Order: sequence, then structure tokens, then C-alpha cells
Amino acid sequence: MRGSDTGWRLAALALAWLGGVAWHLQQRSLWPEAACVAAIVVGLMGLAAAWRWRRALALGLAGSALLAAGLCGERAAWRLADALPSALEGQEIAVTGVVASLPQRSNAGQRFRFEVESASAHGTLLDVPGQVPAVLALGWYRGFHEDAASVQPGKELRAGQRWRFTVRLRQPHGNFNPHGFDYELSLFELGVRATGYVRDAPSQLIDSAAGHPIERLRQQVRDAIDSRVADPRAAGVLAALSVGDQSAIARDDWDLFRNAGVAHLMSISGLHVTMFAWLAGLLIAAAWRRSERLTLLLPVPAAARWGGLIAAAAYALFSGWGVPSQRTVWMLACVTVLQALGLHWPWSLVLLASAVVVTALDPWALLQPGFWLSFAAVGLLMASAPAQAAAPDAPSPSTWAARLWAEAHQGLRTQVIATIGLAPLTLVFFQQLSLVGFAANLFAIPLVTLVITPLALGGVVLAPLWAVAAWVIQAFNALLTSLTTVPGAVWSVAAAPLWAQLAGLLGAALLVLPLPWRLRALAVPLLVPLLLPPRMLPAEGAFELVAADVGQGTAVLVRTRGHVLVFDTGPQYSSESDAGERVLMPLLRARGDAHIDRLVLSHRDLDHVGGARSLLTAMPVGDVYSSLEPGHPLRALTPHFTRCEAGQHWQWDGVDFKVLWPPASDYERQRKSNAMSCVLRVSAGTVSALLTGDIEAEQEASLLQSDADLLASKVLVVPHHGSKTSSSTGFLDAVRPSQAVFQAGYRNRFGHPAEDVLARYRERGIGIVSSPSCGAWQWASNAPERGLCLRESQQRYWHHPSLP
Repeated sequence: MRGSDTGWRLAALALAWLGGVAWHLQQRSLWPEAACVAAIVVGLMGLAAAWRWRRALALGLAGSALLAAGLCGERAAWRLADALPSALEGQEIAVTGVVASLPQRSNAGQRFRFEVESASAHGTLLDVPGQVPAVLALGWYRGFHEDAASVQPGKELRAGQRWRFTVRLRQPHGNFNPHGFDYELSLFELGVRATGYVRDAPSQLIDSAAGHPIERLRQQVRDAIDSRVADPRAAGVLAALSVGDQSAIARDDWDLFRNAGVAHLMSISGLHVTMFAWLAGLLIAAAWRRSERLTLLLPVPAAARWGGLIAAAAYALFSGWGVPSQRTVWMLACVTVLQALGLHWPWSLVLLASAVVVTALDPWALLQPGFWLSFAAVGLLMASAPAQAAAPDAPSPSTWAARLWAEAHQGLRTQVIATIGLAPLTLVFFQQLSLVGFAANLFAIPLVTLVITPLALGGVVLAPLWAVAAWVIQAFNALLTSLTTVPGAVWSVAAAPLWAQLAGLLGAALLVLPLPWRLRALAVPLLVPLLLPPRMLPAEGAFELVAADVGQGTAVLVRTRGHVLVFDTGPQYSSESDAGERVLMPLLRARGDAHIDRLVLSHRDLDHVGGARSLLTAMPVGDVYSSLEPGHPLRALTPHFTRCEAGQHWQWDGVDFKVLWPPASDYERQRKSNAMSCVLRVSAGTVSALLTGDIEAEQEASLLQSDADLLASKVLVVPHHGSKTSSSTGFLDAVRPSQAVFQAGYRNRFGHPAEDVLARYRERGIGIVSSPSCGAWQWASNAPERGLCLRESQQRYWHHPSLP
């Protein structure tokens, strides 16, 4: 009874710790250092009181939460102190240091982490850390990339080298969109406190082997794979599974793996590390038994456990020491230590202890989907195990066929539990679920973990194994392709409210736990709100507008009661990535928008149509309005193309849409692309929004002559991102907006928006919304005086501060 009581107390203290970490992660700004120190001291006193007096558990719980929050605050403050001053942003800085990670290659160039040893600007030495952060995320770009350098490193840039670069740096700043990827959190978790790119100034390789021997070994293995495996798709998978280089997998293959529900197998995850530890433990146990001296020194089970842990840590280090691998190693270490101490804790307490260790070492892991998916998977499998009497004489399968059937039955049961139990969590985080994932994982899990991954690692010693692995990968991809071509292979739902998410997770647990069927039946009503979430749609005669944060470019979503319009699709970031795939698709999916009724591409510039291909190929699009010229590649992607012309008009759900520019006659003239921008006015009664593309002063003047009475609008998506060539005084006086939305990139090379343009808006008392400081901006026509800046409403201490 005493042991049971102790177990409950430890579990409560662990949950309080996790609650304290979660409390800390909700802070908009960090506590003062004195408050963090006080929280640590008071927390230790509360835990000491709970240890001394068993009735003081409440003090222990509060102490555990305060200790967690205080320690996390101290670590976060130390990390925030290693910051790049604003005065050094955009300056040319000479840095000397070591390439600290395997360079990630793409058609746009290479990206890598760089450990700075010394830095100077304009001949003046800078403190490292202090003025220049100790770790940078750098890019060495080429081609059409806006930060491209004319001199390229080719294959000279390798992990572990010492280089001298001239770079331009900026504080970490990412796009900020609803349900989007938190780039600034990912950099903060890695300890990267500035990003930048290599300039054209001469770069010098100083030392080819200055440090990071594990990274150099990973580089050698990746280069060997590239040279020996002819199929680039197979080579990418082998590089991902052996050295953890996920960037080597092609974008199309990532789409295939996600749609098949096996993407989790293509990165070094907890499953790979655990399987490696298990196999290593079996081999070590078999070898250990052969030595009487070794068995006297350490029992075989203990040797297998410690050997498996060491092997898992070595594999995690060799594969890049990614955050998921780190979490798994700490979990295995926790279990191993508990077993070594002879503590026979129940599985739930072991899981909680592992979570405490992981969050103590990496508090920000609590915000990562992988943390919850990995712990939920283990917890579900353990909790759903059927209750069996521990009879020592229980019969075991007597024949190999019976043993094989028992293993297959257990594997199938495990897959069913994981699929059902993790499906709601997958919908919570990603708003989509592969309906063929169950079938795919039945062969993918054993094939990837027991065949492809061992072959990928074995090829490090015996290179011909990579050729065998490449053949297996080709067959594997063919199988996945046949599965994902099934209609309805991927199911998407809108992001559910918090109450529906919690209900759905409870329903999934009820389904897989060994409970009476009367209780399991409660799972059905609990799951319905998550599977069919309620949607907050505009009322008849009203519309909602979202100005997405896409960097330097334009993308606006307009939704009425029953229709969706997308005005421009943002930029193409590189040949492998664009705003359509990275920003608009997740945003549309989270809102429950399964199709686009009309896509308006204002003009041909890449910062307006860069994401169009992804949208047109990934989801149904009713038709496209644009000024794109005949023969433009995007026109071949849809048969439903209409040239936008002034005077076009339609109505959806009581909301009016009217094209104001360009006039039909301009298509017969040789006009530059900005002059041909489609201008769209959306109005609900007396409230309207004006979407202007990249029109300039000449087109603004023409609109004043032809449609002056139609220009007045509550919201103006500013012409040409706030360029000096637009936003003329007469145009602003005619529009008279309450809010002006500037969609531009943080510290973009064009200087948008221009200071004199901003001054014209301020002189007229127009509210300014700028995407670098606001993130995505959400506005509704039935509440026209209010708009929501996502960066302000969801600000956390690791985020870039809002700009004035």
C-alpha cells in the first residue's frame, strides 16, 4: 500500500513539473531574473517540505511547478542573451568559424549551421557571443534566390571545415500564420540566434578538418551514397535513414510519404532509435553469454540494456542528434537507470519520469508534435495490453509456425492500436489523415526498420548493400504510389476547437483501452466533434479576409458563406519550396476549405504567382482569373482560365466582387507586368476591401478617372508592397481606407515599404498593418473596426518582437 501511495505522489509531482514547463511556455515575455531565482528557491523548499512531511503534498506540487518554470526561465534568458543587436542587422560582417552541421543542399544553394570563433565589422572586432551570436544559420545561395552570391562553394563546403566568410545577418524572423510552422521556435530550440547568408566578398577555407569529427564522418557517408547510388530518389532516402539528412529526400517523395502515412519512417525517429537499441541489445546479450568472466562482471540483461542504450546514443549522434532522437535516447536512459536501480515502477510512472527528463533537458520539446505522438504511442500500447495472469507455466507456441502466427497477430494488434489511438492526435496537429496509412504501415514499418535502415547503415561498412537497398526502395515507392492513387487516400478536416480536440483524444483512448464495450461506445459521440468539427463561417452578406504572411509577396484569402477566393499565391522561395505549399495549403486545410472557387493571379511576377502551381496541383480550383499572357506555363495547368478585365462582376452569398483593372484595351499594348495587375474590389453593403496587386501611380491615376466612385474602401491591400512608385496622394484620398495592409518581407532587399510612403498613410490617420510585425492579419466585414494580428495575439518570448 505504501509503494502504491509513493507511486501516486511521484506521478503527481511529475505532472506538476510538466504543468510548470507548460506554464513557462505560455509567457509572452520572460520573468525577471530575480523572479526566476525566487521560483527555483521556493520550488526547492516546497519539494523539501513534501519529502519531510507526507501530508505536505500540495506544497510539493506547487514547488515542482515553480522549480520547472524557474529553471526553464533561466535557460531561456541565457539563450535570449546571445542575440544579434538590431544595429548589426544587414551589415557586412567578417566571421571566422567552423561548419557545425552537414550542409543541406538544394537547387538554391546550401544551408548550414556555423559556430563563430571571431567576428569583425568595418575593421572593428566584435564580441562572440555578445554582439554576434555563437551559432548562426547561414545560407550560401545561387540562381534566382534573392540573396544569391555569384561565387559558389560547389562541393568544397563540408562539415567540420574552418572558413572565413563575409556575411549579412538578421535576427531570427519567420512567417507567422494560423496553424503554421513556428520557424522561430525551431531556431530557438537549436540555439541559433541569428540567420544570414554568405556575400560575394572573398571566402577563404582555412582548415579542412577543424572540428566536429562526427559531422565529418556523416559528410563522408553522404558523399559515398551520392557517388555509388545512381537513383537520386533512393540515394535521398538512404542519406535520410543513415545520416539523418532529410533534405536529401525530394519534395515529390515527401508528398508521397505524407499521403501514404509513412513520413514518420523517413526521418530518424524514436522508432528507428528504439529498434536499433533493441537489435544492439540482442547482439550484445548473445556475445556476453559466451564469456563467463563478463557474465560475472555484469549480468547479461544489464549488459544488453546498457549496451543498447550506448548503441542508441551512438546512432542518434551519427544521424545528426535531431530533437526526436534526443528525446528517445533520454527516454531509454531513464528506463535503463530505473531498471539498474532495481525500481520496478509501473509503465505510466516510467513514462512520466521520461517526460520529466526530456523536458528538463529540452523544455521546448513540449510544443513539438513529435513529443506528444511518441509518448502517446508508447502509452497507448502499454495501456491497451490485455490483462493476463502472470502464470509462469503459461504455454508458449511450440512450433515455428505458431510462433510466427503469434508474432504476426501481435504486430497487427499493435498497428491497429497505433492507427486508431494516434489518428485523433494526428488530426489535431496536422488536420489530415492518410486513410491508406494503416495498410501502408503494415508493410512499411517492418520493411523500413528491419530491411532498408539496416541496409543503409550496413552500406557504411559494405557499400554494395546500398545497391540492394536502392532496389528495395524503388519497389517500396512503387507500392506506396499504387496505394496513394486510390480516391480519397487522404482525408482532411478543419482545425477543431480545443474542447473538440480534448473530447476526440479521450474518445481515442476509450477505444483502445481494455474497457467494457459499454464504456468504449462513449468514444463515438466524443470523436464526432473532432472528425466533423464545427466551422465558423461568415454570415450571409458578409465576408472574411486573411492577409497571409508569406514574406516578400502577396497572398490574400477571401471567404464568404459558401465560397473561397484566393487573390495571389505569394512567392516561390526556391525550386523546392513556395508559399502555396508552405503557407496557403496548411492554412486552407486548417480552415476546412477543401477547394478554391476562384483563384485570381494579379500578374506574372513571381512574388504573386510563385505558389500557384502547388495550389493548382494539390486541390480543386474552380477557375482562374489573371492577366497572364498566352503561353505562360501556369495557364496549361487549368482549362478554366479567364482574362481579368475591368467591368467583370459577380456575386457570392450576398457579397459583390468587381474587377476594376486592367481595361481590355491594355492587353493589345505592350505594358510591363505591374501595369497589368488585376485590381479587385470586394464589398458587403457599405463595407469593402480593395486588392490592388502591383499597380503603380499611372494606373492609380487612371482608376481615379474611370472608377473614382468605386475606390472608397475600409481595407486597402497596399499597391506594390508600399513601393515609392505607388500609393499616390490622390489615390489615397479617394480610397480613404481605415486600414492599410503592407505585405512585404522582413528587411527585404527592395526597402518595402518606403518611408515616404508610410508617411503619407500616417498623415491621413490610416492604420498600418505590416506583415513583418503583424504576421497574418484577419479581418471580417461585419466587424470592420477590428482586425487581428496573429503575431501580437500569439506572441511568445522566443518570437521576434513586434516592430513599430
